[in-house]
Amino acid sequence: MESGSANGSQDVRYQPDERPPLPLTVGLGLQYAALTVAGVILSPVILVGAADGSEAYMSWVVFAALLVCGATTVIQVARVGRIGSGYLLLMGSSSAFLAICVAALERGGGGLLGSLIIVSSLCQFLLAAKLSLFRKIFTPTVAGTVLMLIPISLSALILRKLTDVPADAAPMAAPVTALVTLGVIAAISIRGSGAWRLWAAALGIVAGSALGGLAFGIYDTGRVLEAAWIGLPALAWPGIDLSFGVEFWALLPVFVILTLVGALDTIGDCIAIQRISWRRPRAIDFQSIQGALAADGVGNLLSGLLGTLPNTTYVHSIAVADITRVTARAVGICVGIIFVVLAFLPKLVAVVVAMPGPVVAAYMIVIAASLFILGVRILVHDGLDYRKGVAVGLAFWLGLAFELDWIFPAYFQGMWSDLFGNGLTVGGVTVIALTQFVELTGPRARRLKTELTRENFPQIDAFLAAFAARGKRDGEMTERLRAVGEELLLTLTHPTADGAAPAGRRLLLVARDDGDAVDLEFAATSSDANLEDQLALLGDQVAGPPVEEEISLRLLRHYASSVRHQQFHDTDVITVRVGPPRSL
Repeated sequence: MESGSANGSQDVRYQPDERPPLPLTVGLGLQYAALTVAGVILSPVILVGAADGSEAYMSWVVFAALLVCGATTVIQVARVGRIGSGYLLLMGSSSAFLAICVAALERGGGGLLGSLIIVSSLCQFLLAAKLSLFRKIFTPTVAGTVLMLIPISLSALILRKLTDVPADAAPMAAPVTALVTLGVIAAISIRGSGAWRLWAAALGIVAGSALGGLAFGIYDTGRVLEAAWIGLPALAWPGIDLSFGVEFWALLPVFVILTLVGALDTIGDCIAIQRISWRRPRAIDFQSIQGALAADGVGNLLSGLLGTLPNTTYVHSIAVADITRVTARAVGICVGIIFVVLAFLPKLVAVVVAMPGPVVAAYMIVIAASLFILGVRILVHDGLDYRKGVAVGLAFWLGLAFELDWIFPAYFQGMWSDLFGNGLTVGGVTVIALTQFVELTGPRARRLKTELTRENFPQIDAFLAAFAARGKRDGEMTERLRAVGEELLLTLTHPTADGAAPAGRRLLLVARDDGDAVDLEFAATSSDANLEDQLALLGDQVAGPPVEEEISLRLLRHYASSVRHQQFHDTDVITVRVGPPRSL
């Protein structure tokens, strides 16, 4: 994949807030839909088939999945209030829930499945509302690791799809079709430019499907001919079981864990799409992440109410956006509308589902490669020191090992197999546990709670001076800490546009030693501007006398080794690392 230019800007053709020409918007929308609709449809089909459900129930579940995924994709992209990320993230059926959902159908039918999905979706709403409380658990390190593990979880599906051809097909049908698809996508993505590169994936899929159908006869034309053009499924809604019996409580913990794993996936997806969506790199918008989790919760709640498989953000949109460099919201809204329309067009759905397995597998290889690199980018951008490296390395290897049943498979059967047979679960839990171990075993932190006003500067200054004295810091390092405290306080309490000083805000200041450096964390009730973005813009200021706020920002950048600003709906968290002069 291409990286940003030397000045740090991305080669983005259309940012989220820009609108591409209508033909390009519709074309990319159709491309995204063609690549993801099979996952939206096939997972519910597999679910009902594995549980020996009726044909009517299968039609209903597929219809409901398309409606829910279409509606929540629009919400996720458009961002309705505090619900939705505002980025090009598509929603689709979650295959991670397949095994446990089959168990729920077998034990209590669709009513039990619906109640389990509804109750577990409440965890996502809670996480979305209080993400600031979990900020040290759901970190970029965790998100990057989970993103790197997603290709591992896709590997089994890729291998099955590579050989998914009719039994009477020619021996070379699968490898040749897959190779042609992959070759066309790779060649155009690497060497193409302009509009050609935008259509790389679509052209690769068309080339592979045409070759598979004309040369080897592996395109399922019978499915397309038998399907109706327009239609509605029979009403087979299973209802909701509110008895909350033994089966409900036995399965609920697994649903909750998988829901939290899905939240990790969503956080990783939202961070990744933000990294590639703007020409000028921006600080991660944690309010957007909260919105993405809330949209996930809405999707799962609707899935439970309608009796279909839970949904989640689809990683396909990130990889395609990284290839095409088009991240406009209009494209995502177009995809959501297409999903809803497809729910009423069985023949067009059949056209997508009929694509040869090797074609789908070839494109998934491109997706997997892109996602792995995006995970690495996030980890490197966050700063991959020795301790984080150990945590990421162990989590990745354990996730891989449990996904492939390398570690004592005889001991993990039944429900334990549902938990530990998923590499995302094992890897995510491992990296969270190890990063929390690093946090809990680090140097003891000192805390100060006060009102966020300039009048309280003497209290903050005395706290930082006492902390430096306790750590036996030299005079120069002590002055650096006090200067950072002063400049950050001046920035946080800068008057608003109408000249009024912010009022009623509380401040929690946490100071922690880390070798030669000191980490300061300023947690306050929310403000509007992101400090990271303000610091990044300093280099682009026009000539003229600096204003008071700009002076404070420049001094802060001078004294601090790094500044990270996480903005949530209810809290701002600014983490500043202050090191001795030689480390700057």
